[in-house]
Amino acid sequence: MEFAERLESLAAKVRNQATAIGTEEATKNAFVMPFISTILGYDVFDPLEVVPEFTADVGTKKGEKVDYAIMRDGEVQILIECKPSMGALKIEHASQLFRYFSVTNARIAVLTNGVQWHFYTDLDAPNRMDPKPFLVLDLLDIDETLIAEIQKLSKESFDLESIISAAEELKYIGALKREIAAQFREPSDEWIKFFTARVYEGAFTQKVRQQFTSLVGKASQQFLTERVNDRLKAALGVSGPSHTGELPPTTSAEVAEADLDRDTEIETTLEELEGYQIVKAIACGEVKPQRVTQRDAKSYFAVLLDDNNRKPIARLHFNGKQKYLGLLDDDKVETRHPIDDLDEIYSHAEGIREAVSRYKD
Repeated sequence: MEFAERLESLAAKVRNQATAIGTEEATKNAFVMPFISTILGYDVFDPLEVVPEFTADVGTKKGEKVDYAIMRDGEVQILIECKPSMGALKIEHASQLFRYFSVTNARIAVLTNGVQWHFYTDLDAPNRMDPKPFLVLDLLDIDETLIAEIQKLSKESFDLESIISAAEELKYIGALKREIAAQFREPSDEWIKFFTARVYEGAFTQKVRQQFTSLVGKASQQFLTERVNDRLKAALGVSGPSHTGELPPTTSAEVAEADLDRDTEIETTLEELEGYQIVKAIACGEVKPQRVTQRDAKSYFAVLLDDNNRKPIARLHFNGKQKYLGLLDDDKVETRHPIDDLDEIYSHAEGIREAVSRYKD
């Protein structure tokens, strides 16, 4: 299997089992060891490659252990600290990593709960672990732009210098993307003032601030709407074999719900919204457009009837390298159909209409 396919396979396992894993040891066995072995390619049963419960005394601290140390040529290269999969990761959990980082040759430290993987290095000061990760991998929502960087840490392609040199850019790009998303959700005073100064010539008074707080928010929503509709026009300029009418328009409320008011850890992509509109266009042959809704989650993008998760029309699995359209039968058993292009959704129009007919009355 290709690297990205192995990553997606493990991600599918995480999606299916994460809620059933409650302890740190279970997390290690179910998710962390498979990541080390199948993704990074190290032999977890060879102490020359992977040392569990790695001990390195630090000053007066004796006998403390880091969960795993990955070795190359007799030297520690990567330290891994694990936490239970159901718990959120916090920098406070990395205290042992901080201490061990300074007394080993490791340049990469990893804090994980098996679902999220936070990768650290020493950009700020030599031999001192940075307080913020340069790369965050979420197996429930894989950012495909990071796959090549993760692969550099694998046994087969280990390229420490390359990933260290790219770490600063990765760190700041990730931080900027999160900040931009936060500003679209809830514009700060600085953001509002920045744009107001470019379109309004008067003094930036409290009254003007209040006025433009609303205007900047509306402009942001409309901008996203237009971007989505531009992508939809490009993707759906030629009608598919089962599409006979106009595409139901994307409303600013739909885009706002998908992109602004959702969980900050869930990223709705333009491609998912395009897929949603195709499914919606097909479904509108059976029901009114307003009854077809969407709800995004970490593991898939759901298209629902009447905004009811008991009435699934389809699921879009677009987070991995291979995209899938999921259709459920009468017993809610899902079948995933691989698609390489969004237009292929039209070839499953009959299954989509059957799903709508099942619930529409």
